[in-house]
Amino acid sequence: MAPLNPRLNSQDETDTQPEPDENFIVERIYKAVMEQRLAPNTKLSEARLCEIFGVGRMRVRRALLLLSSQGIIELQSNRGAYVACPDKSEANDVFAARMLIEPPLVRQLAQSSGDIDLSILTDHIALEDAAREKSERTEIIRLSGEYHTKLAQATGNKFISRMMRELVTRTSLIVGLFGSSENASCPDDEHSNILEAIQSQNPERAEQLLVAHLDHIQSGLDMEARQQPQDDLITILGSP
Repeated sequence: MAPLNPRLNSQDETDTQPEPDENFIVERIYKAVMEQRLAPNTKLSEARLCEIFGVGRMRVRRALLLLSSQGIIELQSNRGAYVACPDKSEANDVFAARMLIEPPLVRQLAQSSGDIDLSILTDHIALEDAAREKSERTEIIRLSGEYHTKLAQATGNKFISRMMRELVTRTSLIVGLFGSSENASCPDDEHSNILEAIQSQNPERAEQLLVAHLDHIQSGLDMEARQQPQDDLITILGSP
C-alpha cells in the first residue's frame, strides 16, 4: 500500500540519514584551505559550523581539535578557532623544512622507482592536466598541493606522508597570504618533469628539479601582501 503522506515519508527518510562525523568536517575545511577559498585568520565560529554541517557543538569541537593538531587552525584562549596565519618567519621555516625533506624523498623514489608503483603520481598529473584544460582554478590549486603529498605517499612511509600533508597545508596558507593569483599553483610542467626524472631513475635530476621547483614557489611570494579574512562561511563550506 502506498503511504498516506508520501511527503512525510520522504521527510522521515531524510531525518534518518546520519550526521556528518568530525572527519567529514575536517576534510571539508582542509579542502577549503587547500583551494585557498578559506583565508588565513578567518574565524571559525562554532555556532556557524554547527549550522552549516547540522551537527552539535561536541562534534564541531572534536573536528576543531583535529584541525588544530594538524596545524590547519589555531585555538585561541577566550577567542575561539581561527584558520592558521603563518608569519614571514614561519613561511621561511616551512620552506626550509620542505627543502630538508622533499629533495632526498624524490631521490629515494628515483633510486627505487623500479620497485614501487608510481601510478598514484601519473594518475594525479592526469587530473592536474584535466583541471588546467577546464581552467578550474580552485581544483588546480588543490591538486598542485596534493601532488607533493602523493610523492610522500609513494614512499610508503606513513609518518613522512603525515608530515608532508601538514607542510603542504601550511604552504597553502602561506601562498594564500603572500601569493598572487598568478602564482597560486605550481607551474604547469614542473610536476611532470620531476616524475619523468623519477621514472628514468635519475636521482640527481629529480632532486635538482625538486629544489628548483620549491625555489620557484617561494620566489613568487610577495611577503608584504595579505589576503583578508572572510566571514561568509556558509558559501565557502556549505557545498562540496
